[in-house]
Amino acid sequence: MKILVTGGSGFLGRYLVEALLKAGHTSIRIFNRSGCSCFQTPNVEVVRGDLANYAAVNNACKGCDAVFHVAAKAGVWGSYHSYYRPNVIGTENVIKACKTNGVKYLIYTSSPSVVYKGQDLTNADERTSYGTRTHMGHYAYTKMLAEQKVLAANGEELATIALRPHLIFGPGDNHLIPTLLQVAKKHKLRQVGDGNNWVDLSYVSDVAHAHVLALQALQTKAYCVAGKAYFISSGDPVKLWSWIQQLLQRLQLPPARTPALSPKMAYVLGACLEVIYKVLWIKAMPPMTRFVAKELSQNHYFDISAAKMDLHYIPQVSIEEGTDRLIEWLKTRCK
Repeated sequence: MKILVTGGSGFLGRYLVEALLKAGHTSIRIFNRSGCSCFQTPNVEVVRGDLANYAAVNNACKGCDAVFHVAAKAGVWGSYHSYYRPNVIGTENVIKACKTNGVKYLIYTSSPSVVYKGQDLTNADERTSYGTRTHMGHYAYTKMLAEQKVLAANGEELATIALRPHLIFGPGDNHLIPTLLQVAKKHKLRQVGDGNNWVDLSYVSDVAHAHVLALQALQTKAYCVAGKAYFISSGDPVKLWSWIQQLLQRLQLPPARTPALSPKMAYVLGACLEVIYKVLWIKAMPPMTRFVAKELSQNHYFDISAAKMDLHYIPQVSIEEGTDRLIEWLKTRCK
């Protein structure tokens, strides 16, 4: 079986390729905008291209039996077009190329944010309806559009599935945790809310393993899982700010500042900063946005029973062990 992984040199993508190799797959192609020297093995081929360029995507899909569509523009700041182009147009190109080239299986990396409606998500499961654009950032909204397209493309010739991992963490993360630490180093990290909000975390190798399981499920029981989305996490929610403070303490970094900002104050601040940054054409991300204010102060944890039952997904790395591994990597990285 020949497998294509879009975004194979990214944080999750690298772990996924390693998981596929460990599972015995010997013909893997990575599709990236830039080159990749992560894998020194003839079993991994690198193809460069832009997701929004159909010809490049079509070429990458040639001869493949399965596609893991992991690549996406993440983050909370940028123009709508900058998200729509890779996340929606790119996904449309992947779907079209899969159908053109006779790809049998498409596994899409989605996000729990696709069901966000501005309120707490407490033990939410797959019956939760899609979110509303009013409360979504561009990332969440474009991921929702893309997920809908992937699941709608499911059929006899192409079996599709979407996974929704929440807050992926672990060694190799160059986005979420490093950004948090940089703010803390400048003594600018401030708690939002009373600190009692619970969130799910997902250790990166567990998420990669869930993707491998999704492919296996499509191969063996597509009638049960195809055309569906599944929440993925450690299944063990943590108090977000307690976890952050522990991380900062163990790395000997300044704690989040107190007194905490109220969720309402943070939301208003985020709204004002968004307007200022847009009017002044400031490209850098504001220190607060409306979406981030909600994310930092609300509950976001999910019922992963469906993934356990249908995909046989069982988290292998506890939050404690995952945090230990992350801290050791961060200490090495900072030397």
